Amino acid sequence: MLIKDKVIAITGGGRGLGRSMALAFADKGGHVALLDLNQSDLDETCAELRARGVRAEAYLANVAREDEVSTAMDAVVRDFGRLDVMICNAGITRDALLVKAREGEIVSKMTLEQWNAVIGVNLTGVFLCGREAAERMIRLGNGGVIINISSISRAGNMGQTNYSAAKAGVAAMAVVWSKELARHGIRTGAIAPGFCATEILTAMKPEVLAKVTGPVPLKRLGQPEEIAHTATYIVENDYFTGRVVEVDGGLRL
Repeated sequence: MLIKDKVIAITGGGRGLGRSMALAFADKGGHVALLDLNQSDLDETCAELRARGVRAEAYLANVAREDEVSTAMDAVVRDFGRLDVMICNAGITRDALLVKAREGEIVSKMTLEQWNAVIGVNLTGVFLCGREAAERMIRLGNGGVIINISSISRAGNMGQTNYSAAKAGVAAMAVVWSKELARHGIRTGAIAPGFCATEILTAMKPEVLAKVTGPVPLKRLGQPEEIAHTATYIVENDYFTGRVVEVDGGLRL
């Protein structure tokens, strides 16, 4: 797929990886619809995109709410007249050990609220956005691409029962969708980033950051632009579908 003049919708597009992907698509001439919960982040990113000479529109939406996703996707199609790429990127963390014990005494455990919050945004949110995007792509009849943002944590990361389960799930959904949607000209895939230089990690103390990057064979964090490059590759390569691309500096959890 040629990106120029195509419409790319990105959840969690106001900052971090979402913003980097939006800018990468804009640099190739794509128009961008950003879905997020933070209006100031959306406004800032839209300004950057428009400065690159492309159209950018912002939509406030909680991806865990079916009605808000449906409304936002209807608005994207109404405003742009098409939908070519959906990137399901929005995500949160609520880390905790499954059960934390000290000398045989239970100290704490992951709460149902922590589980539901992460599953709601990171798994159900991807399901809803992927489903609604696919429906509109089929109706429009132009095909399309759906990309789910997974994580290296899909292999299982200590303290992330909820996050790991969700990220494994979105990778699996990309494979399922590739089989179901190919007949409609829709390709799907997932990207599983390793530890990247987003706001959370770059704010760490140097000694803590050194522990994070130490096990990485390339001895550094991934750059958001490197994840964005992977997203544009998936869109541009018409023989790519149903696979998960790991971009993790060689790290294996």
